[in-house]
Amino acid sequence: MIKGYSERDICTKLITPALLAAGWQQDQFREEVKLTAGRVVVRGKLARRLTNPQAKGGPKRADYVLYAMPHVPLATIEAKRNKFPVGHGMQQSLGYAESLDAPFAFSSNGSGFLMHDRTELGGPTEREITLDEFPSYEELFQKYRIWKGWDDPENLPLLSQPNHVDSSGREPRYYQQVAINRAVEAVAAGRDRMMLVMATGTGKTYTAFQIIWRLWKAKKKKRILFLADRNILVDQTMQQDFAPFGEVMHKIQNREAKRNYEVYLALYQAVTGKEESQQIFRQFSPDFFDLIVVDECHRGSAKEDSAWRTILEYFSSATHIGLTATPKEKPAVKGEDGKREVHDPEFNYKYFGEPIYTYSLKQGIEDGFLAPYKVIRVISDVDALGFTPTPGQKDRLGQEIEVREYNTSDYDRDLILTKRTQFVAKRVWQYLSGTDPMAKTIVFCDDQPHAERMRQELVKLIPEAASNRRYVVRITGDDTEGKKELGYFIDNDEPYPVIATTSKLLTTGVDAKTCKLIVLDQTINSMTEFKQIVGRGTRIREDYGKLYFTIMDFKGATRLFADPEFDGEPVTIYEPGPDDDIVPPEDDDETADDDQEEDGPGADGDPDDDFPDGDDDDDTGGGEDPPGRIRYVVDDIDVKPGIERTSYLGADGQLRTEEYRIHLRDEIKRCLLQEFATLDEFLQKWSGAERKRAVLDELSEVGIEVDALRDAIPSASQFDVFDLLVHIAYDQKPLTRRERADRVKKRNYFGKYGDQARAVLEALLDKYAENGIIDIEDAKILELPPFSNFGTKTQIRREIFGGNEAFSLALTELEKALYEPDNTAA
Repeated sequence: MIKGYSERDICTKLITPALLAAGWQQDQFREEVKLTAGRVVVRGKLARRLTNPQAKGGPKRADYVLYAMPHVPLATIEAKRNKFPVGHGMQQSLGYAESLDAPFAFSSNGSGFLMHDRTELGGPTEREITLDEFPSYEELFQKYRIWKGWDDPENLPLLSQPNHVDSSGREPRYYQQVAINRAVEAVAAGRDRMMLVMATGTGKTYTAFQIIWRLWKAKKKKRILFLADRNILVDQTMQQDFAPFGEVMHKIQNREAKRNYEVYLALYQAVTGKEESQQIFRQFSPDFFDLIVVDECHRGSAKEDSAWRTILEYFSSATHIGLTATPKEKPAVKGEDGKREVHDPEFNYKYFGEPIYTYSLKQGIEDGFLAPYKVIRVISDVDALGFTPTPGQKDRLGQEIEVREYNTSDYDRDLILTKRTQFVAKRVWQYLSGTDPMAKTIVFCDDQPHAERMRQELVKLIPEAASNRRYVVRITGDDTEGKKELGYFIDNDEPYPVIATTSKLLTTGVDAKTCKLIVLDQTINSMTEFKQIVGRGTRIREDYGKLYFTIMDFKGATRLFADPEFDGEPVTIYEPGPDDDIVPPEDDDETADDDQEEDGPGADGDPDDDFPDGDDDDDTGGGEDPPGRIRYVVDDIDVKPGIERTSYLGADGQLRTEEYRIHLRDEIKRCLLQEFATLDEFLQKWSGAERKRAVLDELSEVGIEVDALRDAIPSASQFDVFDLLVHIAYDQKPLTRRERADRVKKRNYFGKYGDQARAVLEALLDKYAENGIIDIEDAKILELPPFSNFGTKTQIRREIFGGNEAFSLALTELEKALYEPDNTAA
């Protein structure tokens, strides 16, 4: 009897009863637990989420998750039909268990279980057990406690403290729960410094809230300080994720330290200063806070001379938790002279220690929680070939230009080519006008004057910008008016501003969920900065039509995607010893720019937040040029397109960097041949399907979209989807839809039908010739002219063809005639 059971039958009739018989309660396990959302696939201008759990990249669902507590996964069970061996689902179950941080995994085919024990506490790692030998809750939980080190009973109230659940029933995603649990466990174990690395857009702040909530509710931590480096981040946090703290929460401002709250949030510039008298945090006793959470801790918080490091050292008795999206930079290497060279020495992760949990951008995209991206790399002729002035050539200001070859890294720093800025602005607007002119866009420029030049060029090009001053704005640290627009720019429901030009103000922390286009006209050598910029687009908002984003790169920054350091595990930075020689980066100005922040004290116009501390450099290359730098401005050098290449993030996580049409054609062929190795296999599938839409839906799940097909071949609109597929994958000469329709008519296919039925079928054939197979399979087509002339949809089926089944059979025979062998080009 078991052999006829479906997978669901195995679960409901065999596995669930086995769990209950072992003493498990209904609230201690859940069935069909959705772990991931399903990867978003981009093809051309179209994006869709994979919804089939069986498809590669589809949503992952565990058949069962068993819990030690509502927030502590204990084991997973994967069920398979009885035609498979008992361990057939073990690999799947292990994958789910590892993702959930659960030590036990089970596989079952209904006749018994294969159990995998990751605790290594004695006994076999894997063993088969019968249905009535399934371990009890007490048995697994006891092993779990030993495995996790929960040996102090005084910690159980903290470890068992549940998450906060709001009125909407929102629960942490699987990776957020792992991060929360590991942080709470680390605190329970007495660890005083720790770090979580979570990609931008994966909910670091929400994760931090749940950690703080559990520690606070369990009375393990009574006074908490949450530090951020942007005023808008503090305000967003209070209004959104931290809102449940209500009246016990307070923002430190107005040069005043109030002591009657429990959860404090602060802009670090608001509590620090160069002089101790300006350091508001010193108004609190050193033991006032017992937990400090540092958001975006890559921003230099661990530098020995930084403002944040000063705060952390003052409250040294508190537990310190760092949050960041950015992996560590490459370790220093020895140069040709034997000295160590430090590349982008942003900070040292050794302050917080190695991360207790990492959830990467790559994993977030694979799980479908983060938006994938496509990259358009645009190289102008002056970027490809460089520019060398003629001897004696002068710039707009009459300065004689130094004769040397200028290249991409010089543009907008040492040499301003005004027509290059026009070229970039024109290409950006071409893209937006051809896709979505209202798509939120951030244009990253080299410095503040560059951002202003770019704003001006975009205003000249965009018709609506001429009448609406808020269509394009510059949002930089030196522009008070522009910074006032930041809140509107990141508001999902505010259409304006559409385009923001900036240099560094928007690189991190700004939660622009609907940003669809990121333009890089900035020289970027810092992996930290590059990753933060990419993070501006990674949030998915399906309700606003945002499933993916585009990066348009004019200065080669996207080369960093190919760097193995881009999304790997964080690595330890070289920490120089007292006797080591350090060679500073060659471009002191560039390094200074990378370390400077535009949103310093008073960034929101609040004078009470203006506490100069020496750690905020508001210039970032704007305003006056650095001493010794001569900047040339050249107006009369034409700039033309050089090379343009579009790359897509493939299912394997790698950027496919072929020219688009070639890439798409090759991708379709690869996907189709994976499903059907030969033409005969495909023809059997196609011919055997009662309706062709079913085959196309299957192909869609593996990444072959009908609309994408039409982009793969010139003049594709006149061909049937069948012909496009066999032409691309099997090198068959395609027939046009009209050719296929005419061949059916010449064979007098309709002779056996009555006049009205023949007229309906001929009309269907004409609709096929016009629009393709999908149209004639759509039931609604009978409601449109010319079919409406024959009566209603029901009348056509019943009175003309003799019923629904007879009409369906006639349509099946029509499709068969269209694709009979003599109609398939050899």
